This record gives sequence, structure tokens and C-alpha cells, in this order.
Amino acid sequence: MSKTTHLPNAHSPLDLQSFLDGRRMSRLQWRVVALCFLIVAIDGIDIGLAAYIAPSVRREWGLSVAQLSPIFLSALLGMMAGSLVFGPLADRRGRRLVLLASVATFGLATLATLFATNVTELSILRFVAGAGIGGASPAAVTLTAEYASGKRKLSIITLMMCGNSMGSAVGGVVAAQIIDRHGWHAMVLVGGVLPLLLLPVLWALLPESMRFLALRRPHEQERLRALGRRIAPDDVTLQTTFVALETKPSRSPVRELLVAPYARGTLLLWATFFMGLSVLYLMASWLPTIITNAGGSMRNAALITALWSIGGTTGGLLLGRVMDSAKPTRVLGVAYAVAFVTVICVGQTFGKVAMLAPLVYLAGVCISGTQVGLNGLAATYYPTANRATGVAWATGIGRFGSMLGSSIGGILLGSGMAYPVLFLIVGIPALLAACCMFAMPPLRREPVPVLTPVTR
Repeated sequence: MSKTTHLPNAHSPLDLQSFLDGRRMSRLQWRVVALCFLIVAIDGIDIGLAAYIAPSVRREWGLSVAQLSPIFLSALLGMMAGSLVFGPLADRRGRRLVLLASVATFGLATLATLFATNVTELSILRFVAGAGIGGASPAAVTLTAEYASGKRKLSIITLMMCGNSMGSAVGGVVAAQIIDRHGWHAMVLVGGVLPLLLLPVLWALLPESMRFLALRRPHEQERLRALGRRIAPDDVTLQTTFVALETKPSRSPVRELLVAPYARGTLLLWATFFMGLSVLYLMASWLPTIITNAGGSMRNAALITALWSIGGTTGGLLLGRVMDSAKPTRVLGVAYAVAFVTVICVGQTFGKVAMLAPLVYLAGVCISGTQVGLNGLAATYYPTANRATGVAWATGIGRFGSMLGSSIGGILLGSGMAYPVLFLIVGIPALLAACCMFAMPPLRREPVPVLTPVTR
């Protein structure tokens, strides 16, 4: 039986959760989704930057394949650090502040890469850029989740997150056109200028999360009412008071992830992020180099890698729709199982471009697309008080898998191992991720009190 909460000093109190979920998406809400989409799209270009420029940098600086590893690893280490630091900061200081700081960080660091003259300098700058990327994506997922409403919430989150793989795909197409003609510095210029151009747009148009304000800054009612009027002007008056019917955590946001009822689900999410990102980054980071080593051209390598990213976009959109109408963990588990089989098939058909291209696309659907859906699951799993921390720490833990995948990629390539065996090894983490999703428990939330306006 639900408990009634009375607020004697409030006029026409509105539960913010019900206010947002009980109506169709407004123009303001879609604007938030669009701006977050642009953030993660530019993220996607910068994430794939090292993979696109690596063959050219290798030739220009006379490097071996193994010497490229620090460039990839430093970016992933930066993403991990950014996720672990910026996630709790977004839960304490706000989603908007973290997004602005993150976009500025990876834009400036990427632009500074133009002046790198050796692997050490390039690796340091990629670490700083990675920290910005690591902070931006989880905050964008969180802000989108907190403005999304209606029955298609997971579809909306995955639609926004598809900007990441779409940005990576666009980056691949751009790289294929300009690196051969103008060199790798031209691609770095594109990756650095775009986030800096987006920054003033975000400053002017991106609002703070209403859920965050209602929970952490309930005294800012005028700000909440201004945002509420832009969503439902007829339902918000000058006397409206917005409330968040959630309890502020007594522990740190990180510790909240590891207590009931979240502990088991948190550990399984972390394991799935770890496994999924290890496969994703091994493929995304090393696929162009693998193709060129096998005799393919730079253009074909970039275009086939772009197919991987396009598959991620398609998979994210498809999985989001299915997750809204079916059990999300079951959907993701099946997708990871299909990914395992697809990666094995890639290894069996390597060297046959006509067969390789569609298989790489399907692998992108099942691996990159599933990672998009996994971000949506994480964003809806946790409450407002530690949602950004939950998403960011899952992503941050997953970065260990990213680094492992990138490291193993260099080792496997250097070993001269046959491609069928290599891709069998690559596919094993996808199978383990499927097992984790099938074992994921349903979340048992505490009953939420029903808010009743005070009658005078």
C-alpha cells in the first residue's frame, strides 16, 4: 500500500517523474536529445580518430604496429579516468556543467594534436582528449534519460546514442576522402574544430536536468517552473512546486551502486561493459590496420570500418525499439550471442571483400549496436541521485576491457596468428557478455510514495 506524502508549505505540488512521464515529448525535450546526439556524434569522430590516422602516422614516423599501441591505450586510459571522475561530479554539480567541460576538453586536446611530433606527445594529448570523451558520453546518456518520457524511453536513449556510431561512420568516410589527399593532420583538424564550434551552441541551448534540480537544488523552483512551462505551459502556474519523490543517498554515489537492490545488477553490468567494450575497441581500433596488412587499400580499410559504425547505428535503433516492448536484458543477451557467431564468420571469410563487408556490418549491428542498448539499460537502471555515476562507472570499468582489447589486438597481429583463430579469440568476450545479460536480475525498486496536493 502506497504511502501519502503531505507538503504543507507547497502550492500545487507536482511529482516531476509523473509530470515528465505522463505526456508526449515536447520541443524542449527533443532539443535536449538532439544536442546530446551531436555531442556523442562528435565523440564518435574523436574516438575513431586514432584508428583512422594510425596507418598514416605509422608510415610518416616509421613506426611498427606494436609502437602504435600507446596511442590507442592512452586514449582509452583517459576515457576510463574521465568516466570515473566526471560521473560522480555530474551527480553532485550537474549534467550541464560536466557536458560543457568535457566537450571543451576533448576539442582543445584534439586540436593540440596538430603539434605532436612523436608517439609520447601524441599519447599524452590522446589521454587528455579521452578524459573529455569519457566524461561527455555518460553525462549525455544521463541527461537524455532524464528528459525522455513516455513508453519509448529506451528507444529515445538509443536513438541519441546512435550519434556515437554515426559520428564514427562519418569520420570514416571523411578520413577516406581527406587523409590520402591532405594527410592525417587534416583529419585531426576536423576532429578538433567540430567540438569547439558546438560549445557555444550548448552554452546557449542546453538546459540542466529538471530531475537533478528537483532532487539536488529544490530551492530553484523558478528555474524548474521556467523549464516546466516549456514542456507543458498549461499545467505549470506561478505557484507550482516541483518535487522529486526520491531519497538523497546517505552514502557516496559510488557506494550506492554496490548496495541492495543494485549490487548484483551493478556487477553484472560492469562485467558486460568490460566484455562488450573489449570486443568493440579491438575491432574498431585495429580493423583498418588488419585490412591494410592483408593487402587492402587505405580507402577500402576506411570504408569497411565505416560499415562497422553504420551497423552500430542500425543496431542501436533496432534494439532500442525491441527493448521497449520486450525484456531488455534478454534482447541484449541474444544480440551478444549472435555477435559471437558473426565475429567467428568474419575470421573465416577474411580476404574476400564481397563477403567481409556485410559480415563487418552485421558485427557492428550486434556489437556496437548492443553497446548502445547497454548504455540505455544502465541509464534506466539507477535513480536520479546516482544515475550519472552508475552510467559513468559502468563505462569506466568497461574501459579496462577497451584497453585489454586494444592491447590484445596488437599482440595478436604481431604473433602472425591465422585470422580464423584470431577472430575466434576476439569473439569469446561477446559470448561471456551474453551470459551476463541472461543472468541479470530484474530491479526491485522501493515503492514510491504518492504525492497528494494539500487542500486548504
